[in-house]
Formats: sequence, C-alpha cells, structure tokens
Amino acid sequence: MTEVVVTGMGLVSALGLNLDRTWQRLLSGESGIRLYQPFAEIPAQPLALVGAQPSCLEDLLKPAVLDAVKDAGLSPPIESCGVVIGSSRGFQGQWEDQALNRYRPTQASLPEGSLLVTPDQMVHIYGESPSTVVAQAISAQGPVLAPRAACATGIWAIAQGAELIRGGYCSRVVVGAVEAPVTRLTLAGFRKMGAMATSGAYPFDREREGFVLGEGAAILVLEAESLAHQRHAKIYGRVLGMGLTVDAYHMSAPEDSRRWAMVAVQDCLQRSGLRREDIGYIHAHGTATQLNDRAEALVIQKLFPPDVAVSSTKGATGHTLGASAAMGSVFCLLSLSRQVLPPCVGLQHPAFDLNFVREPLACNSQAVLCFSSGFGGQNTVLALAARRDAG
Repeated sequence: MTEVVVTGMGLVSALGLNLDRTWQRLLSGESGIRLYQPFAEIPAQPLALVGAQPSCLEDLLKPAVLDAVKDAGLSPPIESCGVVIGSSRGFQGQWEDQALNRYRPTQASLPEGSLLVTPDQMVHIYGESPSTVVAQAISAQGPVLAPRAACATGIWAIAQGAELIRGGYCSRVVVGAVEAPVTRLTLAGFRKMGAMATSGAYPFDREREGFVLGEGAAILVLEAESLAHQRHAKIYGRVLGMGLTVDAYHMSAPEDSRRWAMVAVQDCLQRSGLRREDIGYIHAHGTATQLNDRAEALVIQKLFPPDVAVSSTKGATGHTLGASAAMGSVFCLLSLSRQVLPPCVGLQHPAFDLNFVREPLACNSQAVLCFSSGFGGQNTVLALAARRDAG
C-alpha cells in the first residue's frame, strides 16, 4: 500500500498568523480567547478571533495554503495535485451580510427583486467552495473535493486526501479545513442551545461551562512517500489509518454508551497496524462542554492504558468547528516531529482521571491519535506516526 506523508503545513489561528507563532504561544500556555462584541445586537462574549473583527474566510485560507505549499518546498503552479479542503460554515458570513443589506429599512426604496451584489459577487459566494479557492490559488488541476461533516470535517478532509493518493488518483494533495464562523446566526444559534461559555474554555475541567467559538485555517500537503523521498522533502510524519462512524442517536448529544465512538477508535487502530499500547498521545476533541468531555473521557478510559497522555488545545485556539480537527492534526504532527506535547490550556481542576498534559511535555512517541466528533453523532479518529527515519 502506498505510504502517505506530510511534507508541508500552514496554520492561521487566534494564537498567531503562522505555524511557528501559534505553536510557540500554545507551548507557553497562552490563549487567544478574548471578550468581543462584534455585533451590536448580540451581547459581548469570549471568542477566539484572528483579528479585531470577524475574518473573511479567504483571508484565513489563502495565507495558510501559501505557507503550507512553501513549507513543502513547492510553488504554484502545482498542476498534478488534488485539493480537499472542508468547512462546516463556508461563506455563511457573506450570505448573512448580503441578506441583512437586502432587507435593511434604508433599502426599502429599491425596486423589488433588485440585488445589492453584482452577478460576479453572487457567483463567487454561491458557486465557490474553499477547495475551488485553493485550486485556483495554486493552479492545481487534479481532483477537487469539499467535505462537510460538522466538527469532524478536518479529519474527513485528510482521510479523503490520503485515499486519493493510495488509490492512485494523484501523488500529491493539499488538504485541510477553514472556518470563519463568527456570524450573527452562528452565535445566536449556539447561544440558544446553551452550549457556549461565558468566561472562557476549560476542557475537561470541573468548572467547564461550554465552548468558545474560534476561527482559523489549517492546511497540510500530503504526498506519496516515494515522491517525497525522490525530491528530498522534509517529512513531518505519516498518515496511517482512520476510523469513521456515526452514533445515529441524536443531532447534537453523544450516545451514552459511546459504542460507536469506540468502534471508530478500534477501526482506526486496526487499519493503522497499531495496538492501543503503541499510542503515546491523544489530541482530544475536548470542547469543554459537559456532554462531550464526559463522553470522550469515557472512551479513553475504557480503551487505553492509564498513562496515555491527553490534551485538548481548544482552551487556546477556541473551537474552530470544521477546522478544529485539521488544527489538531497539525499539532499532533508538530508533537511527533519536535517531540514535545502541547498542554491542555485552561485546565485547572481535572474532572476525570486521565493523564492530562498540564505543561509542555517531552515525548518520543512514535504514534498519536487525533479525535474529533461532530453534530449528528459523527466520530472520527486519525492515526499519525513519526517519519520512518525518526529516532
């Protein structure tokens, strides 16, 4: 079977505008979460914004893509390349702005049915996806896919990209996810659900109160290992197997027994040729909500030895929804290549008996897992391993 490796990464987050800045601040235990009121009609609340105001999706996506491509030692045009970029919200912010402008009282004198956007702008918002934006930016003419699987989107994107390479469709794929979710409807909806925090994000803490919405983009360049070696590319690590299941239980709440979440983990390990004891670190979904953290802790406690290291990075970056698992995968690969585990920022009083990483921890683990869950009961697990010449 064709081995898939990661040769380049780019990241934009509330912690920093690039990969190294984000990683340095994460290891320092800093958080990008601040109190904001971007919309006058919605009360101020903690958010993890990249700038002072909510970002445009393309302004997050393009720098991360160009950084990842440069990091991989490539430059556009990259013709024989696939693209798999996901987003759970996509261009929702632009849609909301156009709808709001259309029905503002000040626009009442406009002829019925008139547009406040040009036809070109309408085609841009309606017809494009993050994947097509990336394909155009790097002149990639291979397969283009645009997965959308709520908060599980990032792992789905990486999984689909790896399968394109293993299936022989292309030997290089740019994958990842982007989210610019700080919009009026998104904030109002999650506030109505009672899922959002009022002071900050505290994953797995006894005092956790909900998640904090964040924005960002995480992009990875996947290649066939033979191609990477042929061009003497830097290799962060290997993409092994995935586990993908659904609870088929509830649209937002996890199923109590966590049966299908555990099946996803077991499938991932089997497809990756790994044992439970081989896993040195788990990057948890860790949203800091009551239900998610309890459900995730149960899975880890039932399936893994008590000494497996665990942390969530959402206390630092916020919950970037569809981009969160792509960010988690980037952090896992940095952990493998730099041999240090990131802390669980925001955790002060653990609510569960797990081996949480409380400060940067030296680690020589050769295999790690990234967990993600999504509305609709989606369970996704990705196994990543050190490059072959590591250690």
